[in-house]
Amino acid sequence: MAERFGAYSRETGETRVAVEITIDGAGKAAIDTGFGFADHMLNLLAFWAGFDLNLTCRGDLEVDAHHTLEDVAICLGEAFRQALGERVGINRVGDARVPMDEALCDVVVDFSGRPYLVYREDVLPPVIAGEEKDLWREFFKSLAISARMNLHIHFVYGQNGHHLVEAAFKALGLALRRATAAHGSSRVPSTKGSLD
Repeated sequence: MAERFGAYSRETGETRVAVEITIDGAGKAAIDTGFGFADHMLNLLAFWAGFDLNLTCRGDLEVDAHHTLEDVAICLGEAFRQALGERVGINRVGDARVPMDEALCDVVVDFSGRPYLVYREDVLPPVIAGEEKDLWREFFKSLAISARMNLHIHFVYGQNGHHLVEAAFKALGLALRRATAAHGSSRVPSTKGSLD
């Protein structure tokens, strides 16, 4: 099978982002967004997914981390979609349930070609790592749209914001690993014959 690799860059008045991803990697990451907590989460994502990920962002962090995380997700999703191509021979759907101390999170993904986010966040505290919790919903929404996937995230229970978001990124990594696993088929995983 050919190497599943994607690269995408984007520059606006708010951010400058560059992403390279190799789906069939070793879980190695070089991440620098300027927001340490996001770097930690993206490193976890790459490790648990088994993807190699190089990602840099220079954004207007003097405002807050919103534009940085939103644009990182857009570029990550675009690179990811490029790496998967026509999505021939992949499982397409993946799920994972991951605990982190007192926290538990469920994640399900479907590379259906139809972007959609379901995000159940009732237990998240209002501030996580110095930023409003809504930052993470915007990240996952932008990722789902740009990668053209269904993404369901349910924070089942927990108290510590760091633990909850960490469980989500680990579960997302595992779900992505399962959904993108190649099983040798030459078919697109859809009865329609297309995922567009």
